[in-house]
Amino acid sequence: MKYILLTAAMLALCISLGLLVTFLISRKKKLSLRARVLLTAAVGISAAVLTAVVYLNDSYPADPDAQAAMQGSPGVSVIKTDEGWLFDGSGTGSALIFYPGAKVEAQAYAPLMSELAAGGLDCFLVDMPMNMSIFGINKAKGIIERSSYEHWYIAGHSMGGTAAASYCASDPDRIDGLILLASYSAKKIGSGIRVLSVYGTEDKILDRDDYADNRKLLPEDMTELIIEGGNHAQFGCYGEQKGDGKASISPEEQRRLTEDAILRFTALK
Repeated sequence: MKYILLTAAMLALCISLGLLVTFLISRKKKLSLRARVLLTAAVGISAAVLTAVVYLNDSYPADPDAQAAMQGSPGVSVIKTDEGWLFDGSGTGSALIFYPGAKVEAQAYAPLMSELAAGGLDCFLVDMPMNMSIFGINKAKGIIERSSYEHWYIAGHSMGGTAAASYCASDPDRIDGLILLASYSAKKIGSGIRVLSVYGTEDKILDRDDYADNRKLLPEDMTELIIEGGNHAQFGCYGEQKGDGKASISPEEQRRLTEDAILRFTALK
């Protein structure tokens, strides 16, 4: 909901700016109705593009721990793919496709992906256009079509979870389970899909009202894990997130609890 409101506010601001510029120019030079409309549109579009570029480039970069995890570890190889990276561990039957949170570099989730791969769940970390998963909802399709795993799980953090749920709803026959980290689905997920939802008690980013309202879109037997002391940002490794709560547990502990829950959910632990 907050992304919809932010987009609407940006559009209203850009249109207002276009009207203001047109008014000021038309006071000095008489313009036809067509010229005023075109000028307003041109200024509004230019302002919208500039605002979007500034907003989308203000992303959260992966921290040094995440950058180190991108180099691989004993038993886990990191392989570049068309959509991002494969964290290839000891598993052969099951794989996870992961969509990053909004404005977060995909590499920030490398530690969690590496830990899951070491536990037997190969992970495809998806690199999204402009670090926004809503622009790459269907990237999972190419990954699934070019791979030969028997069981597929799709997951995401924050906006990435909503995007992952959207793909899951559109391709339920090939997805065994959906994993939401500090997120919720905006589309109906059928009863044939297993769902795991994880969030922290100190998360101040996740809209709890939206989370509760959209609960009806998930199967009744959804598994929910609430991490005591966890916050929004510590599912990844990109530092503090503006507006988030202060975690009372370490990032390592939050990831460990998340990893354990995911591996149990996928029957690998």
